[in-house]
Amino acid sequence: MIEFELGEHEFIPLNTLLKLLNFVRSGGEANQVIDEGFVKVNDVIEKQKRKKLRAGDKVKFQKNVVLIKV
Repeated sequence: MIEFELGEHEFIPLNTLLKLLNFVRSGGEANQVIDEGFVKVNDVIEKQKRKKLRAGDKVKFQKNVVLIKV
């Protein structure tokens, strides 16, 4: 499991997280994998590209699991 710290920010958009962690090569690819239902947030398929991820959220994409922390 990967832990991602928000630092001073209240949230991070889902598509930005995927790109920042290099799970995808571009923002466009991030949007595409979200649209196609390949990403789960808290064990539910998430289709909102800019879903606000906050502390405690868990993101699953392929074999990666990311826990959002403060």
